[in-house]
Amino acid sequence: MSTTLTTETGQLDIYSHAFDEVIEAIRADYDRRNKEGGRQHPWIGVQLLKHFRFGAITLPKELGGAGAPIADLFTAVIRVAEADPELAHIFRAHFMTVEFLLRHKTANREHLLKEIRQGAIIGNAYTENSKHQAGGGTYDTHLVKEGDGYILQGEKAFTTGTYYADFTEVTAMLGDAPVSVIIPVKRDGVTVRDDWDGFGQKMTGSGTTSFDRVLVAANEVFESHDKNNSYAPIPHLYLQGIIAGILKRIVTDAVELIGKRKRSFAHGNTTGLKQDPQLQQVVGELSSYAFAAESIVLAAARSIDASRADYKNAEADHEAALNGSQVKVAIEKLAFEAATLLFEVGGASATKQSANLDRHWGNIRTLASHNPTLYKSRLIGNYHINGESLPTTAYF
Repeated sequence: MSTTLTTETGQLDIYSHAFDEVIEAIRADYDRRNKEGGRQHPWIGVQLLKHFRFGAITLPKELGGAGAPIADLFTAVIRVAEADPELAHIFRAHFMTVEFLLRHKTANREHLLKEIRQGAIIGNAYTENSKHQAGGGTYDTHLVKEGDGYILQGEKAFTTGTYYADFTEVTAMLGDAPVSVIIPVKRDGVTVRDDWDGFGQKMTGSGTTSFDRVLVAANEVFESHDKNNSYAPIPHLYLQGIIAGILKRIVTDAVELIGKRKRSFAHGNTTGLKQDPQLQQVVGELSSYAFAAESIVLAAARSIDASRADYKNAEADHEAALNGSQVKVAIEKLAFEAATLLFEVGGASATKQSANLDRHWGNIRTLASHNPTLYKSRLIGNYHINGESLPTTAYF
């Protein structure tokens, strides 16, 4: 079933030929940037998705959106990630914020919903390099009352997407309580630095953002995610959706490697590499891993849709968080195996830096490191053994 959004710039339908063309253009730009060293920003892809109103896909139709279920969102995210995993990552915080705005029907959300349906992107400024526990809801960044508004002061790390975004969501302390602030990125006092130096997901804009006496209006302050005592499975499953997209690209790269190879080994099975049964087996395994990864991501996405049907259903919320956590544990084993198995079809030439095939492992490792899998595994096991629910922190 199509999910359609009519706008001034055309029609958003993730199952349309138009979206196919967007994906093809994104892939072409990503491939070009990789051939030129992989250090160019994906501005073309950002603009293509903004023009397509990609960020409005989950807004209800009555709010000017497409009314897409989360399963449709993840179908689209996987396609974008297959074409450009860095670009897909840029939109992660955006969809988290959209879901937050949809769950909390406050009067001050209206100006943001208007911006979103017109194509605006929202980045994040949640995390700090500080002594406070990650996900604990305590920050060094502060919001201080001044006149009719506030002053925002602090610095955030790993602010993925904000470098390309129109707005950013900032977590800060207002007195002893955490709040969220959503402000334009170009406001005076906001400085976004593209200083992310990770070995994967290099151009996601995951650097440092600082706030030096930034003026904040009262209607730009929201109740914090940290105060809701609920699960937030979308941003965590989103990372697994990107990995699922990478696995699909690994299959394509494996087939292309075999097609480009000019010689086999003297002790190989055949001089015609496309007929080599062992290479066929490798591609079969890679394809199966990719299918399994996409399938479990979409299954977990459907459990999120079930929880969205009733925001007060604690059991459905827990099931969505549990399913997303199970996907993380399972998909990483498939992904790391696939990123290594790819080289079995390429020979030594596949390790050339110009081929850049090691990017898959680096991107997967970076995505997987967002929160440790071993903690997720333990808590899933504890739930099954002792019936103890998953913790309602920022990481579930």
